[in-house]
Amino acid sequence: MILDKFSLVNFKNIADVSLTFSPKLNCFVGQNGAGKTNLLDAIYYLSFCKSAFQMQDTYNVRHGEQFFMVQGRYAEGELPEEEISCGFHLGQRRKSFRRNGKEYARLSEHIGRIPLVLVSPRDTDMISGPAEERRRFMNMVISQYDPTYLQELVRYQKTLKQRNALLKMETDVDDDFLDTYDAVLTDAGQKIFSQRQRFLEEFVPMFRQVYLSLVPEGEDVGLKYHSQVTEADFMETLQKMRTRDKILGYTSWGVHRDDMEMTQNGYDVRREGSQGQTKTYMIALKLAQFHFMGNKKRSIPLLLLDDIFDKLDASRVERILQLVSQNAFGQIFITDTDRNYISEIIARTGMDAKVFDVENGNVSEEKEQL
Repeated sequence: MILDKFSLVNFKNIADVSLTFSPKLNCFVGQNGAGKTNLLDAIYYLSFCKSAFQMQDTYNVRHGEQFFMVQGRYAEGELPEEEISCGFHLGQRRKSFRRNGKEYARLSEHIGRIPLVLVSPRDTDMISGPAEERRRFMNMVISQYDPTYLQELVRYQKTLKQRNALLKMETDVDDDFLDTYDAVLTDAGQKIFSQRQRFLEEFVPMFRQVYLSLVPEGEDVGLKYHSQVTEADFMETLQKMRTRDKILGYTSWGVHRDDMEMTQNGYDVRREGSQGQTKTYMIALKLAQFHFMGNKKRSIPLLLLDDIFDKLDASRVERILQLVSQNAFGQIFITDTDRNYISEIIARTGMDAKVFDVENGNVSEEKEQL
């Protein structure tokens, strides 16, 4: 999959930009806060119908404006080109998301159509942050190649929200209503659990292989799925927990409390890993996601690398560059603050490249490319 042409209006700090990209390497260079990450986020938006960093679309609208628009034209082999566009207005209740001019009835229909992997410094939140971050990773990967998983996830989350609202009521909760919700949570939850289990069984060997290509010194890494569902019957446990849930005002048991343990040489990365080791771990995890998605979708995902080389030693940087310059990788987008460093990357990878200067939300393509 190749993003050929790209335009955005009033997205975060960027007023109006139209760009044509290289099919291989595209580099955004500028100081911190200039808008480099915002450009990557807009590309991410066209794949996932949302920002990678902002939960609410109102925060994606440029200050002083009333709307934003993002548009991209994609090509893949001999297939017809596709145009994906999104618009959001502060006065609207929902965004408009279109494929070739036709609006989606449900945004979930678009997820997985344009496979993409973003590697960002914020990925370390998956290690240091709450279990929700690790569940989000599993959900994001599986949803891109399995639309039925996304449907079950939406069904589960909607039912969970309704059940929690009922539990918060001050009046006594009717058990017949809870029976209805529990049946849906059990059905959807079991399917979600099974898919997460299957995903990690397939993913972990690939993750270890990628990690060893970056750190061949023999460090061993692993991922282990933790779920309450392995410990007890789903429906039975929900019913047993009702009294406690009524006191708490929320559902305290289910796949919405799953976690994923991340280890290095048998130890929890959160407690034992250095800053450089943690960053390498996360980069390997995301590059493994790239290969995994490519195998599942039979399409090469877009790869977005946002300021990933900081705090890595030269040998690990070299191995990352060697890895991403292989034919298995397609179109790549990189951000960095150092123009000389970008020149080195282009020279060392030997890839066809374009460089874009970013300053205060303005983007200009360098005419003399290396």
